[in-house]
Amino acid sequence: MATTSSFYEVLGLPMNTTSHEIKAAYRKLARTCHPDAVSMNQKEMSASEFIKIHAAYSTLSDPDKRERYDRDLYRNRRPFGSSSARSATMAAASGYTSRNWETDQCW
Repeated sequence: MATTSSFYEVLGLPMNTTSHEIKAAYRKLARTCHPDAVSMNQKEMSASEFIKIHAAYSTLSDPDKRERYDRDLYRNRRPFGSSSARSATMAAASGYTSRNWETDQCW
C-alpha cells in the first residue's frame, strides 16, 4: 500500500461516505491485510498496513473523532494565501483562537 495523505485514502473511500461503507471497507481490507491471514514472508509489511487501516477505521467510525479529523483535514488542505487563512492568521494574532464550524460560516 502506498503512502497516503488521509484516512479516507487508506480505506479507499470518498470523504462523503457513510458509516456503513466505512465498516464494510474496513472489514474487506482487514480480511486481506491482517497479519494472521497472510503468509509468513508478508507478515511484517502486512502488520504495518493493518495498523494504518485500523487507525483509519477507529477514527472514521467514531462520529466525534471523524468530525475533528475532517475539520483538521480541511484546514490543512486550504491554500495559505486564501482569505480564510488570512482571517485565521489575523484572528490568532489578535488573541482570538477559538474557531469552529459555526463561527467560520459567518466569515
